[in-house]
Amino acid sequence: LVFTEEDKYGLYSNLLFKYFLAEGVVCGHDLFVASAKEHPDNILKELPAPLLDDIYRSELGEETAAVKTEDFQDSMKIAWRYQNLPKMEASPTTSTKFGHYYDVSKTMSPELFQSIKWHSFYLPEELSLQPKMKTCNMNSAYTRLLQSIQRIIYQEGFDGSDPQKKKKNILRIGIQSLGSVLWGDDICSSDTPEDIHSLTKFLYVLRGLLRKSLSACIITVPTHLIQNKAIMERVTNLSDTVVGLESFIGSERETNPLYKDYHGLVHVHQIPRLNSLICDVSDTKDLAFRLKRKLFTIE
Repeated sequence: LVFTEEDKYGLYSNLLFKYFLAEGVVCGHDLFVASAKEHPDNILKELPAPLLDDIYRSELGEETAAVKTEDFQDSMKIAWRYQNLPKMEASPTTSTKFGHYYDVSKTMSPELFQSIKWHSFYLPEELSLQPKMKTCNMNSAYTRLLQSIQRIIYQEGFDGSDPQKKKKNILRIGIQSLGSVLWGDDICSSDTPEDIHSLTKFLYVLRGLLRKSLSACIITVPTHLIQNKAIMERVTNLSDTVVGLESFIGSERETNPLYKDYHGLVHVHQIPRLNSLICDVSDTKDLAFRLKRKLFTIE
């Protein structure tokens, strides 16, 4: 479960959200996109186009000045006794990069979508289909979303606890702006919300579903609107990866010469812990992002 704290205007978190889904399309995963704001079909139409290896190298060449290999080799003199040995290929000849790169100035071609299955959950449509329902202090929108995710996991064969359904594919779930007023949650709009545990209960059940199925999920939340710090701590504990995006738009950092090349900061609050009780906190605290002409980069 990847939890993303949205930047104030949701510009960059939306981009990160689309990257996660685009990677799913390129890898041939099934998608499930849920939103209360923008129709999932429109989100999928706006996914960035993947850059192929050779195109990527030329794009990168445009964006950054290449380091001259001769200078590099001169500065890295090898011990004399190794000089005459045949040069070994340190890395395999195939591409060693992890994941894919995307061009944010272009959208993905419809042909790529034809190879994958995708499911959408648009809250206004779902609410018009069924009357209001509310279970155990969880609001109706979250209840419906959980039922929908559960149905897809079981029907499409992503349930890991059923050995009969041996499906090797992965379901990628994307939920946009969870916790916002559009989802019927009042956690952002008042100090004493009526359904104070709605969001945490939802995440608790969702995490259980993710744990026993072949699925991964990204959620974006407008955390700058949530005043209650105790809820935010619980939400962090219920997630595996927690990343916050802080945009410079409208802040004094926008004019700070130190950040002149960047558009915002990335805060890694939590990274997954495996076989450990304590959370591993990243050593690198100074991550910044910038949106170039074609690429969104974190440096």
